[in-house]
Amino acid sequence: MNLSNRLKKIADFVPNNSIVADIGCDHGYIPIYLIKNNISKKVIAVDISENSIEKTIENVKNNNLEEDIEIRIGDGLDKILPFEIDTVIIAGMGGLLIRDILDKDKVKTNTISNFILQPNIASKELREYLYENNFEIIDEELVKEGDKFYEIIYAKAGKGFVTKDIYYEIGEKLIIKENPLLSEFINYKIKVVEEILLELKDVETEKAVKRKKELNKNLIELKEVLLEIEGN
Repeated sequence: MNLSNRLKKIADFVPNNSIVADIGCDHGYIPIYLIKNNISKKVIAVDISENSIEKTIENVKNNNLEEDIEIRIGDGLDKILPFEIDTVIIAGMGGLLIRDILDKDKVKTNTISNFILQPNIASKELREYLYENNFEIIDEELVKEGDKFYEIIYAKAGKGFVTKDIYYEIGEKLIIKENPLLSEFINYKIKVVEEILLELKDVETEKAVKRKKELNKNLIELKEVLLEIEGN
């Protein structure tokens, strides 16, 4: 099975011989790929959507993988038992929702070794949660599909920290690895901030003034990171 670049980068973080839960499995593409390529021993595909589950069932049957991929309908980790898996994939949803899934049942979360997380939005808030709740970010990837960037975070239990607040927004591992998309990604973020500042230019309410101060600080930090990576 050929995966999109985003899904392939997610799958690349899965350790060999793992037992995986793919939360929000959509049509089951990653579970099928993991089994067919002998990466995982077993995969549990979970989705809250009945339509997605039906499509996953169909795709798994078409690939004769019913014995290797278990399909469950459920919300987050609700249908996963403690110690049942060693690796969890939570991809294609907001960072706040991913945070809430991890935080909902910490006893269960604490039995999982590997966390592969791909937030569509709010990656900053997700990283803040990870650093503040005894996770260590081991690696990250950055993918672009169309005009959209996707950040993929691989974390484990541990104690991580950041030396600059901007690393909550721009993953430090991406900088260390000199990710080839990073300059473009930061320039995109700079453009977004500058556009918001332009919209707020003539607004002088207390809330707007505070927001402009925050945005200008963010702009300086983004440009500092850009200078750092382009200077290497």
